[in-house]
Amino acid sequence: MINKRLLVKNLLAHNDENSFYDKKRFISIGEKEGKAKFLKHVCALANSNPKNNSFIVVGVEDADNEIVGVDFFDDSKIQNLVNAYLDNPPIISYENIPFPHLPEGKVVGLVTIRSNGKVCALRKNIWKYYGGAVFFREGSISLPKAFDIELKDINSEVVATIEQHARNNIELTLDAVINFMNTRHPDLTSNYKVFKEQFVVCWAGNKKKVKNKTYYSRVDIELINEQVKLFYSALDEITIAYDDDSFSTLEFVQLGLGVQQKYYPLEEVVITFSENGKYTINSKLIFEPPQYDKKTLYHVYNSNNALLQKLEKKIALTQAEQIDLTHLPATYLICYLNGFEEAKEQMDQARSLLKEYDQSVYLSLKESQRILRKVRYN
Repeated sequence: MINKRLLVKNLLAHNDENSFYDKKRFISIGEKEGKAKFLKHVCALANSNPKNNSFIVVGVEDADNEIVGVDFFDDSKIQNLVNAYLDNPPIISYENIPFPHLPEGKVVGLVTIRSNGKVCALRKNIWKYYGGAVFFREGSISLPKAFDIELKDINSEVVATIEQHARNNIELTLDAVINFMNTRHPDLTSNYKVFKEQFVVCWAGNKKKVKNKTYYSRVDIELINEQVKLFYSALDEITIAYDDDSFSTLEFVQLGLGVQQKYYPLEEVVITFSENGKYTINSKLIFEPPQYDKKTLYHVYNSNNALLQKLEKKIALTQAEQIDLTHLPATYLICYLNGFEEAKEQMDQARSLLKEYDQSVYLSLKESQRILRKVRYN
C-alpha cells in the first residue's frame, strides 16, 4: 500500500512539474474556466503517460513548493465530470491528504490519473477549448497537438520508483493511529477498526443517540494506511456501520425553511476490503430534495438577493436580517433544487461577501455548494 502523504512529499522533493506531474495552488471546477483548465491538464497527463499513473498535487505554492493546503474536497463524482467531457477518459481519483502542520479542515489534494491506453480528447467545446482537441505535456506545460499524435511510454520506470519509495510500513501506520486518536481529536469520541489484518480506519466525532440510533457530527474519517482523509465535515451528521469486510457511512444534511428543519439522507459510501490487499469505494447518492411552493420560494429567493445587495453596499443588517442571513446558504440550495437555476450564480457571488462578513455563514455556504456539486455531477 502506498502512503499518499509520502507520495506527495516524494513528488515535491524529486521533481519539478513535468510530463507526469503537475502542481496547483488550487483548482476551481465549479467555474467554466477552472473546469476547462482542469480537464485540459487531465487530458494532457493521460496522453503523456499511457502506461503509468500521473498526478496533480493541489494546495502547493508554485514558486517554493510550500504546502499551504486547500479545503477538504468531497467530490466522489469527479469521474462523472471527466467522463462527460473527455473521449477515452482516464480513471481519475481525488484524495484528501492530511498534513500535521495544516489547520483543521485543510488538506493537500492528490489527483491520480490512469490512462486507458487510448488517445484522450475533449468531447465537446468548453470555455476556449474546442471539441476534438488533444493535449500533451511538454515539460511543465499542457499544449494542444494536431498532428503526429502518438502515445509514448517514457515515464513508467521513474514513476514506479517514486511509488515504491512511498510504500507504507508498520511504524508509520502505528504513529498515524496514535496521532489521530490522542493528538488530533482529544475532545471527540475516537475509534478505529482493522480490516483484513491490513487496513486501519480511524474515525472521530461528537456522538449522540436518537431512538437507538447513533449519529456523529464534526466527523473526521481517515484510512490510515494510505494517509487519506475519507470524510470531513464541521456541520453535517452521519451514521457509521461496519462488519469484517466493509465500512460504510450514510451522510445526512439539514434543510428547511425557517424553524421547520429536517435531516435528509444525502449519500451512502461503502468501502469494501479484500484479502488481496485491495479495496473499493462505492458511493450512491440517495438524496430526495424537499419540494416547496414556488410562490413561497420566490419570496425567499428575492429576500436572499436583497440581503446580498445590502452586504455589497455595506448597509447594516437588522437583527431579523442577521437571522435570515444564517439561513441564506441552505435556502439558496433549496431554491436551486426546486428549479431556480440562478441560485447557483447567487451562491457563487455570495462567497466573497460572506467570507468577509461572517465566517460561520461562509462555512455553511461552502457546505451547501458541496451538496449542490454532488447533485449536479450525479
